[in-house]
Amino acid sequence: MEEETLAFLRECGLSIDKVNPRQYIAQIPEIPNLEVWFQRSADVVRKVRDGDIDLGVVGFDAVAEYRGPTDSVVIIHEALGYGYCRLAVAVPEMWVNVNSIADLADLAAGREADRPLRVVSKFQRQAAAFLDRCHVQPYHLLHADGALEAAPQMGTADIIVDLISSGVTLRENRLKEIAGGLLFDSQAVLIGNRTALTTRPDVLVVTREILERTEAHLRACEHYTIIANMRGDSPTQVAQKVFGQSELGGLQGPTISPVYLRETTDTSWYAITIVVRKDRLHQAVAQLRAIGGSGVLVLPTIYIFDEEPFRWHKLLTALGVGSKK
Repeated sequence: MEEETLAFLRECGLSIDKVNPRQYIAQIPEIPNLEVWFQRSADVVRKVRDGDIDLGVVGFDAVAEYRGPTDSVVIIHEALGYGYCRLAVAVPEMWVNVNSIADLADLAAGREADRPLRVVSKFQRQAAAFLDRCHVQPYHLLHADGALEAAPQMGTADIIVDLISSGVTLRENRLKEIAGGLLFDSQAVLIGNRTALTTRPDVLVVTREILERTEAHLRACEHYTIIANMRGDSPTQVAQKVFGQSELGGLQGPTISPVYLRETTDTSWYAITIVVRKDRLHQAVAQLRAIGGSGVLVLPTIYIFDEEPFRWHKLLTALGVGSKK
C-alpha cells in the first residue's frame, strides 16, 4: 500500500521528500519538523499503539488485528478511499455442500476431535474470534506469511481466512467465498496515539493540518465545478432560475457575476459557477441548458475546504478535549 499512500498524499498536497530510496525515513516539506517512517503495516499499528510514533496510515485490517485490547490507538479518519479489500473465509470450490458459515459450522462439528478443521490465516486474533462467534468448532489455527491461497491444494490447510480484493486469486486457486463468511471490509485509515494526541499540542496541530488536506481532497473527488453563461434581467432572476432546478443548488448556492461583452449596451449576460456531484453531472448540464445555460465548462475540483473538517470535531470528542481553533 506504500505507492498508493504516496500518491494519495501527493493529491492532498503533501509531497514525500525521500532523498535516498534505500532509507526508511523521509520528510514532508509542507509540514515542518514532521518525520516520516516507512514500516510494515503490523509495525505501524504496534508503534502507534506503544507510542513510538504519533500518527500512521495503514489498512483497517492491520488495526483490527494489532491494536490490542486498550484504546491507545485512535482512528482519526476511517475512510481514506483506497486500499479496498475485505477479510473473509474461503473454502475449496469442491466443497459443493459448504456455501455458508452455517454449513461450515456443521462440517466442523461432524469431525472427530482429533481431526479439527485446519484454518490458515495471517489474522490469528480476528480469525479465532470470528470462528468462535460463528460456532465453528473444533478448529486448529495455523499461521503462514506466504500466499495462503495455495494451502488447501497443498494439503496443509482446509480453509483460509485472508484479505480478498477482486477475488481473482481465489478463483485461480479453486477457492470460493461463502455466505456469512465476511469478517469486515477494509481500506486505508489514519490512526494516532491517544496519549500523544491528548498531551502534546504539536501533534494535534499536525493532525489537524493532515485532516484539513485529506478532507478537502476527498470531498473534492466527488464533485465537478461547472461554469456557464446565462441571460437574465438581474443576478436575482438568474439565481431563481438556478434554484428552480434540483441539481443546481451547489454547495450553498451559485456564484453569479456579470459577463462583460464587447457590445457594452448588452448587459443581460451572467456567468454562473456551481459545484455538482460527479454522479449527477449530466443531469445538471441538462437542467442548465433547460433554463438557458450555454458555453458550459466542466472543470475538475481539486479541494473543497469546509469551515472546519468534520472529523476534526469528531476526533476532539473522541479524545475528550475541548474545541481547538
